Amino acid sequence: MKSNLKPLIRLGNTTPKECDVTPEAFFLNRRQFIRSALAAGLFSSPIAALADFNFSPNSTYRPNLKLTDSEHALNYNNFYELGTDKSDPPRYADRLITDNWQVRIEGECAKPQTFDMDDLLAFDQEERIYRFRCVEGWSMVVPWIGFPLSKLLDKVEPTSKAKYVEFISILDRENLPGQRFDILNWPYREGLRMDEAMHPLTLMTTGLYGKPLQNQNGAPIRLIVPWKYGFKSAKSIVTIRLTDKQPVSSWMAAAPSEYGFYSNVNPDVSHPRWSQAKERPLGSFFKQKTLLFNGYADEVASLYKGMDLKKNY
Repeated sequence: MKSNLKPLIRLGNTTPKECDVTPEAFFLNRRQFIRSALAAGLFSSPIAALADFNFSPNSTYRPNLKLTDSEHALNYNNFYELGTDKSDPPRYADRLITDNWQVRIEGECAKPQTFDMDDLLAFDQEERIYRFRCVEGWSMVVPWIGFPLSKLLDKVEPTSKAKYVEFISILDRENLPGQRFDILNWPYREGLRMDEAMHPLTLMTTGLYGKPLQNQNGAPIRLIVPWKYGFKSAKSIVTIRLTDKQPVSSWMAAAPSEYGFYSNVNPDVSHPRWSQAKERPLGSFFKQKTLLFNGYADEVASLYKGMDLKKNY
């Protein structure tokens, strides 16, 4: 089904052509789909039992990009807690237990507190179509559902000492097969500068393709930072910590010469083992040029004014 939506924002300095992105093959009425999927037992995440998953499209973030086929987005995943192969996350999705999920926000804030999923779903949920670029060189265009991280952080009232935000993912060595091996120093950790965390594009994500977030995609709640490489968008988050010190992310700790703190999408800065100049959209044989800040330069370049983007990779 083709979208009749006209571009409402420009992504960086280029409005991509339809032929530059992966074709769309999925978009069903969300309520009808949820009822049918619940009846068939298709959802892997218990949070999907919320049949009334209310959200609204955000017209500001609906560019004229065709969506990646949901079969690719749901079945080609990096989620090392469930295994290192791209097929491991959907294969072992049922090992991720999301019952009674809570997210604790602590550190440099006046009102530290714990939120359950009912609290998090009480924020106005909106659908945003974002580009997503993996550091490995593949990309997709996905309709995420969630709410700005800034709204959540405002609830805890960050103090003037809060310069960075650290995200900590689930630790469950008993159930998650990938965590039985020291692939990374578990639990998974990521971080943002405070102004990056508070930027309107930064999204706490609870769903995609019109339905609740699936386990293989980081259920029940994950981060999406669309101008950075995908590994910056921590999955299955259990703790958010405000701090005055720059966090050391899991990939920085594992390979400091390859992964920096910022990890902004930059076609001019190669990974030590491959070029980042081009990317392959999932479902496409052909590669396309990668855009600076993943196409969001107009929105986020000012965050890095005066910085050497090659040095601060």
